[in-house]
Amino acid sequence: MLHSRRTALFAGALYLLTVLTSIPALALKEPALRDPASLGLPDGMTPLLLAVLLEVVLAAACVGTAVVLYPVLRRQSEAAALGFVAARVAEGTLIMIGALAMVSLTVIPRMPASVGGDTTSAIPAYAAAGALVAMHDAAFLLGPGLIPAANALLLGGLLYRSRLVPRILPIIGFVGAPLLALSVVATLFGSIDQVSPIAGLAALPIAVWEISLGVWLIAQGFRPDALARLADPGNAAASSGTGSNPATPPLVT
Repeated sequence: MLHSRRTALFAGALYLLTVLTSIPALALKEPALRDPASLGLPDGMTPLLLAVLLEVVLAAACVGTAVVLYPVLRRQSEAAALGFVAARVAEGTLIMIGALAMVSLTVIPRMPASVGGDTTSAIPAYAAAGALVAMHDAAFLLGPGLIPAANALLLGGLLYRSRLVPRILPIIGFVGAPLLALSVVATLFGSIDQVSPIAGLAALPIAVWEISLGVWLIAQGFRPDALARLADPGNAAASSGTGSNPATPPLVT
């Protein structure tokens, strides 16, 4: 039981860490991504580099939540628990790809303005900035933009069936998952902007789900009765009347 309490505490802290790193990183990187020329100004790279560091921590925290929760979740369904780990690893990988694009973007101001010294066919170094920004945006859209919807369904389903936390928490995730997926599809087809009030509202339920889960795991941990059922499912079935009870004598007619 003490081990499970530590697991819940670590998982909750990692969930809150994902929030505490993702929001500041978004605020720091947006100006440079929308105007790469600002990177050539004094201290213009500092916010972007800070965003890179925050997103490296974010990627590690994303994977950490799944790894820490796996020993508990696999008692409910090992396949679903492995799926959650795989989804979190994919999300962390895409976050790192976006961070790599941002690091590459900081090299642009130090590149020569032409190739081979031929000024008549000069290729401006800033022409590469658009490709790097596009790579970042795509990684961000498919990583922390879309995969949290799958995470909510996988983790939410495990928590809902096991009752390790109050069922209202995964229900919030179930509501948020389709909204987030629809927002990503609308962004892919150009109906809405990737960073817009509509996209933010669509992502709000998922944010509430993850923050609420993190706070609950830190403050309350897993429900002891649910842990007991997962630890000894046979005994739980017997106590609920679904299993056999060898202590009960046979009925004699």
